[in-house]
Amino acid sequence: MKKNILSIVLIIIGTIVFSQETPNIIVVLADDIGVGDISQYRRLHSKNIIVETPTLDKLAKEGIMFTDAHSPAALCAPTRYAIMTGNHCYRSYAPRGVWGSYQPSPIEPGQLTLGHLMKQAGYNTSFFGKWGFGMDFARKDDPNIIYRGPRNKPELDVDITKVMDRGPQQNGFDYSFMYPAGIQDVPYAVYENGVMVPLNKNSEIVQITQKNMDKIGFKLDKMEGLGDSYWNPYNAGRLLVNKAVDFIEKSSESKEPFFMYYCSQAVHKPHTPSKKLNGTKIAGTTPSNHLDMVKELDVQMDMIVNALKEKGVYENTLFIFTSDNGGLLISETIKSGHSSNDTYRGGKNQAYEGGHRVPFIAHWPNRIKSNSISSKPILGIDIIATLAAITNQDIANNQAMDSSNLLPIIVEGKDIEPHPFLINQSGTGKEAMITENGWKLIIKIANEDNFEKNQKRIALFNLNENPSEIEEQNLINYPNYQDKVIHLLNLYNKTRSSKVNTGVK
Repeated sequence: MKKNILSIVLIIIGTIVFSQETPNIIVVLADDIGVGDISQYRRLHSKNIIVETPTLDKLAKEGIMFTDAHSPAALCAPTRYAIMTGNHCYRSYAPRGVWGSYQPSPIEPGQLTLGHLMKQAGYNTSFFGKWGFGMDFARKDDPNIIYRGPRNKPELDVDITKVMDRGPQQNGFDYSFMYPAGIQDVPYAVYENGVMVPLNKNSEIVQITQKNMDKIGFKLDKMEGLGDSYWNPYNAGRLLVNKAVDFIEKSSESKEPFFMYYCSQAVHKPHTPSKKLNGTKIAGTTPSNHLDMVKELDVQMDMIVNALKEKGVYENTLFIFTSDNGGLLISETIKSGHSSNDTYRGGKNQAYEGGHRVPFIAHWPNRIKSNSISSKPILGIDIIATLAAITNQDIANNQAMDSSNLLPIIVEGKDIEPHPFLINQSGTGKEAMITENGWKLIIKIANEDNFEKNQKRIALFNLNENPSEIEEQNLINYPNYQDKVIHLLNLYNKTRSSKVNTGVK
């Protein structure tokens, strides 16, 4: 009898240890969410809360929130490459981003991705939402030829019925439900495991024009092009999150842990909020369509959290939330008193903090101490090294070269520096930024292929004293600070030209 009791106890202990070592993991990459869009972050500096985000607030309060987290770039496409691979944007063949779905992917064959990493660890891997950089579709006239075309004209000679290569399935994801370019660009279609899914039984492939979209009341954010004749971004969020909930419900029945990389359509333009989602009214309930989408994002997170709880796996799930760049500067939103980027200057696309300072929340019941706040400078790139540490995997020196392991901070509360300095970049302005010990240098890059030539020094800010980057305190031309300017410039150039690893594993 005692032997049987001992056996049962050992089984229970083993099960607990196993579950602690192999958590389910969900990584959420929101689109265009700034730190001020999350009310828990906004409360750090203001009591003026225009839109509440209760689900994300609760995750932040029960976990850890980083107050000095940054996206690799101030625009989405280069950031998505960097987070997927753990490499700085400048390591891609297109450092400023691969924007068209019909352009070559920046992920090289054999390159480590979040999908490959987690699949190697025995996870059931999945990708949801906006892929956001190139992949391979065939030509209409010859399925053996990959279609390539410019991004600035309608694409009509491409077969959009399926992804031929370089999509989620080829990058380590067992299951995918994907919008190739989100809701803002071609192809205007939805793909499940690489195959186009008709949005209606009467769906046809047609050219999506602004005239078509006028009938359902929104303006295309990008160009016209091929898509599903029933394309309607007002339904995109509901469709996406329900598929994610289905995945959680099915995967929770399996013995193997699951990994979900959820790239929301919210809150990128066009701002097309659901009328109602999960019983909650969305459209028209805030001061702007933009803020309706912020609200919808939080409801999506609530649906995912509730699915975890209902399946009994919430306690054994690590949840990471961040954004691909800083928040949007929308006039109706600003007039309401809401500041998407909190106290920080600028927004999406810009070199200032508002362009790349983002929320970063990690929640893991019984492993991450509640009400934790870290002011350590980190990057979205750090996710892949952190997941490698959780799954006890070593990363080769030529992979995820700029990713640092955050596990000692988020679980053990250690006072370590994940990065001796941060490197990231802006958007169309073609600036690069390097920040060391609170000193931030902004430089203009004239030519990515020869980045050291004709560099222009734009700004030097002491973020320790001037976190809002007030222009009157731009020290770039002050004689007393030229040594600092030269040091940071040389550090950036040396780091990038040498191609040295910058991550701390």
